[in-house]
Formats: sequence, C-alpha cells, structure tokens
Amino acid sequence: MKQVAITGLIGGVMGFLMSFLMNYLLLPLPETVLANAFGNGISGLVSGFMGGFIGLLMYLKKNAA
Repeated sequence: MKQVAITGLIGGVMGFLMSFLMNYLLLPLPETVLANAFGNGISGLVSGFMGGFIGLLMYLKKNAA
C-alpha cells in the first residue's frame, strides 16, 4: 500500500507539472469562458494521462526486479 501511495504521489506531481506548463506556455489567458474551459479540459486530460502513465511505469519498473 505504501508503494502505491508513493507512485501515485509522484505521478500526481508529474501530472500537476504537465498541466501547469500547458496552461502557462501553450494556452495562456483565454479570452472567453468557453476557451478557458476547453484549455482546462485539455490540460486535465494530458496531465491525468501523464500522471497515470508515469505512475504505472514506476510500478512496473520496481516490480520487475
């Protein structure tokens, strides 16, 4: 259980960083509410995928040995 929490935390931090960088660099300050919602949806999708993927890779790497 401890290992799952650690990999989940690291994956969550990586997802946060991806979302932050996407919103800061690629989709800065949208002009409308719809554009803001769309940008947040895209960054949430990418950051969720990256967080889960990195967490899974860490889990597989640690359990392969």
